[in-house]
Amino acid sequence: MPAIEVGRICVKVVGREAGKKCVIVDIVDKNFVLITGPKTVSDIKRRRVNVNHLKPTNEKIEIKRGSTDEEIAEALKTPGTQEQPNTTVNPALS
Repeated sequence: MPAIEVGRICVKVVGREAGKKCVIVDIVDKNFVLITGPKTVSDIKRRRVNVNHLKPTNEKIEIKRGSTDEEIAEALKTPGTQEQPNTTVNPALS
């Protein structure tokens, strides 16, 4: 199981959105990925983030690389996703 892949649900651990879940939409390079909440689901806008600021979960949704927020919101509504993406997870302080 690769940790950083398109469709992987992650938790942001750094920044103003720390503790919120997001979905990896695209891999920019070895240090950066493109994520989205989408904003209608978990209040995270589509943006580029450092992979060190993300904690991958075991959950993954089936999306294509570069999917739109609407396509991702539909994929999150499928019964296969275990937890709600709009729930906030308490980040571990280090």
